[in-house]
Amino acid sequence: GTGTFITDIIDFIPPQYLPYKYQNELHANEVSILPYYIANLNIEYTYKIKMGKYAPFENICFVDTLDNVDALQYSGKQSSFLGFSSENAQRIQHQNTLPISVIIGNPPYNANQQNENDNNKNRAYPAIDKRIKDTYIKYSTAQKTKVYDMYARFFRWAMDRMQKNGIIAFITNRSFIDSRTFDGFRKVIQTEFNYAYIIDTKSDVRANPKIAGTTHNVFGIQTGVAIMFLVRKSDAEKQICKIQYFALQDEMLKKEKLDFLKSNPLHTLPFTRIVPDKNHNWDNREAMPDWDNFIALCSKNAKLSRGNETIFEWYSLGVSTNRDAWVYDVDKKNLQNKIAFFIDKYNTLLNKKEETWESSIKWSRDLKHKFSKKVSLKKNNKLIISSNYRPFTKRHWYADKKINDILTQNHYDIFGEDLDKQNIVIAFSGTGASKPFQALAINGLWSLDFLEKTQALPLYRYDQNGNCVENITNWALRQFRQHYQDETISKEAIFNYTYAVLHCPAYRKKYELSLKQEFPRLPFYADFGKWADWGRELLALHIGYENVAPYALQRVESDKPRDTPRPKLKSDSEAGIIYIDENTQLLGVPAAAWGYKLGNRSALDWVLDQYKEPKLTDATLAEKFDNYRFADYKEAVIELLQRVCALAVRTQAIEAEMGESGK
Repeated sequence: GTGTFITDIIDFIPPQYLPYKYQNELHANEVSILPYYIANLNIEYTYKIKMGKYAPFENICFVDTLDNVDALQYSGKQSSFLGFSSENAQRIQHQNTLPISVIIGNPPYNANQQNENDNNKNRAYPAIDKRIKDTYIKYSTAQKTKVYDMYARFFRWAMDRMQKNGIIAFITNRSFIDSRTFDGFRKVIQTEFNYAYIIDTKSDVRANPKIAGTTHNVFGIQTGVAIMFLVRKSDAEKQICKIQYFALQDEMLKKEKLDFLKSNPLHTLPFTRIVPDKNHNWDNREAMPDWDNFIALCSKNAKLSRGNETIFEWYSLGVSTNRDAWVYDVDKKNLQNKIAFFIDKYNTLLNKKEETWESSIKWSRDLKHKFSKKVSLKKNNKLIISSNYRPFTKRHWYADKKINDILTQNHYDIFGEDLDKQNIVIAFSGTGASKPFQALAINGLWSLDFLEKTQALPLYRYDQNGNCVENITNWALRQFRQHYQDETISKEAIFNYTYAVLHCPAYRKKYELSLKQEFPRLPFYADFGKWADWGRELLALHIGYENVAPYALQRVESDKPRDTPRPKLKSDSEAGIIYIDENTQLLGVPAAAWGYKLGNRSALDWVLDQYKEPKLTDATLAEKFDNYRFADYKEAVIELLQRVCALAVRTQAIEAEMGESGK
């Protein structure tokens, strides 16, 4: 906190310089009353211990820093709070007249409240957010740029508040280092600062499931953490910002990381120079100049714009419900009951005179907006259809546009007005994904989290009259026919070719970074027909996974079976064992089956994960609709595991056939 930063600085300053700096050069802000008092007491106590006498610290202000803008004409928003009026306002005004050369902080990391039922949104900061929009977002190429995290706001404030010379030292979320969303942020640093020093403590648990936040992360959290020092020198020779980077090992324990930081001064760290590429990426891996020469699968600005030189005219995000636990279910009857309760409760609240967000149902910003517009809900069991929820896992889903926040015309264009038309889509992980690139073909609607930030390329779309329209461009067809000198190449063959290339291990490895930062691009590999054949077989395998011949795994039952065995649903890849429950194991899982992964998880582990008995966090669901028991689905899951095992083995074999062809 603020007090800790200032007390550490006081400890560092030599006694002969401390009185002047204490009175004139150290400043602190606090937005909450209790931390304000605690910080003030700690600062004054530390000074007294070091100097042997008490002196009041008069440079701490009770103010929301992000409100204190424009270098900064104080708005007076907090001047009358709890008797602070006159003295606090004078302190703020005084602070705003001073040049600031060093800004230190550990701002909060959250971008949005996680649950709309909390009714605890971040405050709006119009002035700072406009600066973010005019800089970080303006220079970004990301499709959906969300850079209104609190730490991004504090960075923007600090960059504007600091004078011509100075240092910003922040401990924050590490996403600014390699996230596509922060490419505009990185450009601003490259143009506004002379030097940047980054210490990456790693430990993003979502990117590396083998570690745990509590034992590896420096703050014991799930989000990766980085320390960055930004240096601005007005008299320095104009140059591109020199960016220096040092990373701790992801697997180091929390104590090891903290001990390392404590015992290794900044100037002793073996930094590596980062040379940003033209897209403001800071990754040190070798650039891939051939990537830009490949054909783009689609354009982020493509909205049925046939003039684009892309393979596909059009693509779509997956469905985002913001209430998955309410609108998805493995049991159709339970889903019907949940939806009936939800709609009845919503309509009952709607008929009340006062607007209320009763927590017995799951709210979202979009649903609150509909509620405010007096939009009522109507139950329709015909809207319950099958949807691809996670890899090789389907769920019953209530496909109502009013209850699902992002169920758009795009999805109806792909599968028709009743969402029942025949089509195939290639789903793949979207830009900015933390996990390795993934692709999986399906023939029905898909969740946004089906993979990670899931985008999808349909083979067809349907117009307003229900006519099937090809989604692969005529331009792409000409390019393929011309390159391979083969007029028999069809659009469907190009679709198959695309799916094969996206599965090529050499392609994924070589272009790993590019696949995280932008939509895939396709090279022209030799022997188009062979690649198209691989793609056709992979499509048939993955789309038809429920009909793949089961792999003959050995089923072993306990000598002393329990009447109600507890589910285990765990795997031991080294031993080739799947633990179903306390009674049943599956043995003989081949090593190749574990090698077929989507993200960081094998296909088999995806199935195991999705059939566990969840602990419901929604109080209403836990009380009224917690009826899923794995035992009811045990035999179906065992059969599914055998089919996915066979599919995984064959997929690995096809990828092995591709060999070095994708280099």
